[in-house]
Amino acid sequence: MSKSTKAANMGKPLAGHGHKMPKIDSATVKRLLSYIFSDYKGRFILVLICILLSAVVGVAGSMFLQTLIDDYIMPLLSVKFSGQNPDFFGLEKALLMMAGVYALGIVSTFLYNRLMIYIAQGVLKKIRDDMFSHMQTLPIKYFDTHTHGDVMSYYTNDTDTLRQMIAQSIPQVFSSVITIISVFAGMLYTSWYLTVVVILFVVIQFLVVKTVGGRSGKYFVAQQHTIGKVNGYIEEMMTGQKVVKVFCHEEAAKHDFDKLNEELYGASYNANRFANMLMPIMMNIGNLQYVVIAIVGAFISVGLGGALTVGAIVSFLQLSKSFSGPIGQVSQQINAIVMALAGAERIFSLMDEESETDDGYVTLVNAKHNGNELVECEERTGLWAWKHPHSDGTVTYTELKGDVRLFDVDFGYVPEKIVLHNVSIYAKPGQKVAFVGATGAGKTTITNLINRFYDIADGKIRYDGININKIKKSDLRRSLGIVLQETNLFTGTIMDNIRYGKLDASDDECIAAAKLANAHDFITRLPNGYDTMIDGTGGSLSQGQRQLLSIARAAVADPPVMILDEATSSIDTRTEFLVQQGMDSLMHGRTVFVIAHRLSTVKNSDVIMVLELGRIIERGNHEQLIAEKGKYYQLYTGAFELE
Repeated sequence: MSKSTKAANMGKPLAGHGHKMPKIDSATVKRLLSYIFSDYKGRFILVLICILLSAVVGVAGSMFLQTLIDDYIMPLLSVKFSGQNPDFFGLEKALLMMAGVYALGIVSTFLYNRLMIYIAQGVLKKIRDDMFSHMQTLPIKYFDTHTHGDVMSYYTNDTDTLRQMIAQSIPQVFSSVITIISVFAGMLYTSWYLTVVVILFVVIQFLVVKTVGGRSGKYFVAQQHTIGKVNGYIEEMMTGQKVVKVFCHEEAAKHDFDKLNEELYGASYNANRFANMLMPIMMNIGNLQYVVIAIVGAFISVGLGGALTVGAIVSFLQLSKSFSGPIGQVSQQINAIVMALAGAERIFSLMDEESETDDGYVTLVNAKHNGNELVECEERTGLWAWKHPHSDGTVTYTELKGDVRLFDVDFGYVPEKIVLHNVSIYAKPGQKVAFVGATGAGKTTITNLINRFYDIADGKIRYDGININKIKKSDLRRSLGIVLQETNLFTGTIMDNIRYGKLDASDDECIAAAKLANAHDFITRLPNGYDTMIDGTGGSLSQGQRQLLSIARAAVADPPVMILDEATSSIDTRTEFLVQQGMDSLMHGRTVFVIAHRLSTVKNSDVIMVLELGRIIERGNHEQLIAEKGKYYQLYTGAFELE
């Protein structure tokens, strides 16, 4: 993405990058369940057994009411009314037996809830690990076309909906289904007449769930997408808060946010409106069912000559409540499941994004001279070589020198819009090549191609005579150092941030790199020196100090090729002198590509390339270009910044 495109999009709410309402199908469910069964199959089976026991215990308790009333309480009342002393031993024995059954149900419920918490958190950890691992394989293009806040939403809102579904909805739905089946069998056994009444009410409940639940599910899916858009916009505004204030963009930012927030409000309001309507409707239908069953049961008991006992009616009433309750619970969980599956769809869409392809087979290895030949070695010698295996089984080694050449390169971020046209560049080892031109001319794009952040459409790029498409990307990038205009530091100590350029670097190597970059003096003046903690923004450091740290980070990597992308454009003149000294030390003996707006960083370049609309229109050193009196001459003599 060109800088002009980024600038044009600044401060505008992004429209979700073409998000569509996800189609929630069995594939999403199977993929989600695979996470559960891959590592927690045994525990999950134990959960299902505990849920089954818990559900059966509930039905057994309701069925026991008939036995308790008809076989124990009614006979004891008859004995009592006849003036005899009733024997409570049988009743006590039955109650103790049921107490044991209920205790089993309590233990089963406690155990499966504890296990589901463990399973849910474990599954979420695995999903986050897989998501982050895959994210590291994605090309730069993905992050150029997706807001950071929307990506963050995958790790927060979407995974949280999954937690609720796995820990609560799945066991609740399974428990409800087992309960419904068990209770239905119990009702049929008790009275098929009353069971028909219950079935009629179930049909009514089903129609309500289908109508109301379907509408809320649609809005819950929309809510998940809108949350991602809102998060993306908030993250964008937080990052650019200084720009917002400088340009008095507060009201416009609030207006844009209000539009996104209104969209979120609408989706959330409708989702929760229908969801909150559902449970009261279902409860009232259940209450109406309870009354109708009591009336019909009494009529059957009295009118049909005692076809139903009092105990049977009481037991059936309890069973009917146990039957309608789970149906209401399932309907309530439908919304949580739909929302979670919408989140899962988004998560899996990230995991299904195509990874950065790498067909390279030429690798970077430590080397040493053995006579007139280069040979590979394990120890670090300071000499690097490209290890190039050939189809005939032979292997050749080419010394890493930093010879970078582009031949007739064409490139477009999208195929239908070419931004670089027939670009040819010859950078010999140790040369300093500068790119100048207006924003959007293609300067940064060229360096992105050298890094293979993007692949060219036509032409060739050769590195030490090797086509870079044959070089493994990780090894290619290891041989290149980059210092960007926008410094990216990470939470940790100053030493950690310098060592980021070479993870196995010793403290002495990091200090030497800091000295080379002119960063050592200001670091030693910090409260804890190299052990001073900074956050990811480096907020406690000045722009120049952050830039010096980024130069030190590149220096400790000690690459043969350096890319300096406008590294001094936002630094004051005094700090620029320090940064320039650091960069001069860093550039010594290396092939360097410089993108600079300031003439001070361009004049001493071996070659200056003037770009316009993706084409190189002039090339030469400073004196040659001044003598030609072309575009560069106009920029230089007009005292214009090179932007």
